[in-house]
Amino acid sequence: MSTCNFLGSYQLYTCCNVKKPHIGSFKKSSFSQSWSKRPNESSYFHKNSQFGRSNFVIVKASDSRTTRKQVEITYNPEEKFNKLADEVDREAGLSRLTLFSPCKINVFLRITGKRDDGYHDLASLFHVISLGDKIKFSLSPSKSKDRLSTNVAGVPLDERNLIIKALNLYRKKTGTDNYFWIHLDKKVPTGAGLGGGSSNAATALWAANQFSGSLATEKELQEWSGEIGSDISFFFSHGAAYCTGRGEIVQDIPSPIPFDIPMVLIKPQQECSTAEVYKRFQLDQTSKVDPLSLLEKIKTSGISQDVCVNDLEPPAFEVLPSLKRLKQRVIAAGRGQYDAVFMSGSGSTIVGVGSPDPPQFVYDDEEYRDVFLSEASFITRAANQWYEEPVSASNYGDQAAFSGSFDNS
Repeated sequence: MSTCNFLGSYQLYTCCNVKKPHIGSFKKSSFSQSWSKRPNESSYFHKNSQFGRSNFVIVKASDSRTTRKQVEITYNPEEKFNKLADEVDREAGLSRLTLFSPCKINVFLRITGKRDDGYHDLASLFHVISLGDKIKFSLSPSKSKDRLSTNVAGVPLDERNLIIKALNLYRKKTGTDNYFWIHLDKKVPTGAGLGGGSSNAATALWAANQFSGSLATEKELQEWSGEIGSDISFFFSHGAAYCTGRGEIVQDIPSPIPFDIPMVLIKPQQECSTAEVYKRFQLDQTSKVDPLSLLEKIKTSGISQDVCVNDLEPPAFEVLPSLKRLKQRVIAAGRGQYDAVFMSGSGSTIVGVGSPDPPQFVYDDEEYRDVFLSEASFITRAANQWYEEPVSASNYGDQAAFSGSFDNS
């Protein structure tokens, strides 16, 4: 009995010792392969393929002039692909990850005292909203340096960036040696009081932990993050939190605000320096309302102008008088379309809750030609998952300057 050579994925056998048979024409067998993706992006042959593990393609042919002549072709594609994919999965692990990095607003912000360390104590309802950046992480072959690129000019690409600080912090705490290529697709404006940089840092910590097989708990990530920024800890809540201390004491709460309430964000080009705002801040001129009573009122009655207190508005309006004028004009032009109009954080974003549409004067007046506009809504995240961008999220405007440069220093 003679056996033909092994050819690729096909095995040809002849069942008797004969001369080469005369075979008509074989029709190429047609079959479809159904592919899917695992979370770590390795491909595998889908179990619903038309071939089961034990199925083969069998083609037989006989020469009419002789008997017992047979060519048999056997092929089991799923078995081969399953074994190959399992081997790749075991070796490869996670190599790429793209995450949504949302920003936040302060629905109210009370400054309750001055601390011995020079910071101020605050009490605030923080809430994540649907405007955010996207960050792409890829494992780097380097074991000494991260590489960061971005689409926006003016964003630092070295250790001054909170993303790099977060990755350095994670390596310090866990002893891992993963370094990354990171691209930041930035939509959240800087100097806006929206916590975009803090969110980027929290997202980087979450990503580094995924690449390392979740060595740290979420609680540990939250605690570590306070070492590089006060607002970062909040993003490890589920999206709504009552924050105290410098902002690093985070009490996770169920969202007291319906997710279908829209809002509009209006940020002029001018920024408010947080340091300058606090320099002008006077504790004796703040609101005296109990922040817990504000939280309770929001839970029972929703958002209204009287609960959206921000003690940093007066000093911010001193730093940037045009910001006060913008808020007043939004309230006047809105004619009741907004449930509340207020500044987020230390500025310079004015938030109008209740409508996704900005007042017409923002489009008509030359003064606001370069203003940043975005609609947004309140969002949260599921347990053990990071935030996801809502399908309907969209921006009215983006920052105009773009840069694709890498930090190669």
